[in-house]
Amino acid sequence: MRTNQYMGLLPYMAVFVKVVELGSFSAAAEKLGSTASSVSRQIASLENALGVKLLERTTRRLRLTEAGTVAWERCFEMMQSAQSVLELAGRISDTPQGRVRISAPRAYGKDLISPHVAEFLQRYPQVDLQLMLTDRMVDLISDDVDLAIRITDTPPPGLVARPLFPVRHVLCASAEYLQQYGIPQHPQDLTQHSCIYLGEVPGDNQWKFRHITNGEQISVAVHGRYASNHSKARLEGIIHHLGIGCLPRFSAQQVMDNRQIIQVLPEWDYMTSYYGMSWILYHPNRYLPPKCRVLIDFLLEKLKHQTAHLQSH
Repeated sequence: MRTNQYMGLLPYMAVFVKVVELGSFSAAAEKLGSTASSVSRQIASLENALGVKLLERTTRRLRLTEAGTVAWERCFEMMQSAQSVLELAGRISDTPQGRVRISAPRAYGKDLISPHVAEFLQRYPQVDLQLMLTDRMVDLISDDVDLAIRITDTPPPGLVARPLFPVRHVLCASAEYLQQYGIPQHPQDLTQHSCIYLGEVPGDNQWKFRHITNGEQISVAVHGRYASNHSKARLEGIIHHLGIGCLPRFSAQQVMDNRQIIQVLPEWDYMTSYYGMSWILYHPNRYLPPKCRVLIDFLLEKLKHQTAHLQSH
């Protein structure tokens, strides 16, 4: 194939990558500001030029063929190389500059990242920051983010994962509530209490525990008159004596320090999907832009102090 021929196919290869990332012609078209029919024609033109079938189309989804898988890997590498070229100016300059898009779980981002944003922007005046707070699983490519924070004991393969902060949960109640209804001595005692749980999906009221010392595990079905999927709302409910609630320790620590609420069952770990080490994730790249590098270093610095504070309690 002559140079002018494959040069003309480069835009189609980029569209192909986006279709595979998003899983449909319509989703890719929306992201690219095009139409599904136009995207379909470009994929067909690429297939015709290569002489192979890249995608199997069904009524419900698209699936890569064997040749399509190989082609996608090469096209994806091409897109990464193009991105590196676009970021070349920022990498050559030692001055961090440009916009960084970082995603984080809602409570984590609100309590652990947002309080430090002003200092970061003051320290790096040529860097802009976009903080996206969401509890869904974010994909760096399809969601177009530079960095993502995820809470898991097993970070995903294929990405660089730097440990940030161990996320643990505590059960708390107000002193007034405990004076009136008693202090639970075992997770099973929670069945006799009003408990504040998430209420997002069926089974959120099934609380799982692991004993810190002997590893015993137990699951308890709790009940209560109030449920909320936001930690700040559950904290307000606890402060106002509505029951025993579960909170990330980083959300509860200051209020516990002030004795507004009291931890219960401290010898038991409350287990949830929002539990484990938090990691900052990014694509392997020997030319990591300075704007990303300084944000990573900044968060490691700030959360190191936060970890030390929690471990002292």
